[in-house]
Amino acid sequence: MRAANLLKHRNHWIFDLDGTLTVSAHDFEHIRRELGLAPETPILEALHAMPEAEAAPLWKLLNELEFYYAGKASVMQGAAELLQKLHDDGRQLAILTRNTMPVVKHTLEACRLEHFFPLEHILDRDSCIPKPSPDGVKRLLDFWRAEADDTVMVGDYLYDLEAGKGAGVVTIHVDTRGDADWPKYTDIRVEGLGEITNYL
Repeated sequence: MRAANLLKHRNHWIFDLDGTLTVSAHDFEHIRRELGLAPETPILEALHAMPEAEAAPLWKLLNELEFYYAGKASVMQGAAELLQKLHDDGRQLAILTRNTMPVVKHTLEACRLEHFFPLEHILDRDSCIPKPSPDGVKRLLDFWRAEADDTVMVGDYLYDLEAGKGAGVVTIHVDTRGDADWPKYTDIRVEGLGEITNYL
């Protein structure tokens, strides 16, 4: 009932992409090795911390690796049905991702989800301060002229939830593997996107 009360009348929905709407094919440890980074190092933050001349070729390599993996992505179970339901109900949909726009487009096309998201509703890592900053969420709220209490952030990782909480919106943690829990930043935790449609 609590979930139903939180979600039923919210008209603005922001989604993470990889691991949330799509089954990501990314091998992040392989990417880190290719970039010369230590295991589990936050990739974007590590590159931003480097001198520009040192980081430049690594950014190029990262973009190439991400684009390669984007073409291997597949749609998450329940994603198309949830997005269609929200779209049919007239709700606004957006994507907030730490990827680049070419990678986002490639991923959405590979998963046949591109028609749900106008380009102006997609913020990549070059369009705002990347998650976990709430900057992207706030920019979408401003763009929509929407209130935080009319908005939902949906994601599979801590950074998504931190960004949502930082902007004051309701957060949904999609934990498809059932092995992560961040209650401080999570309003609703589901094991699949299909669960969300039960509350709309």
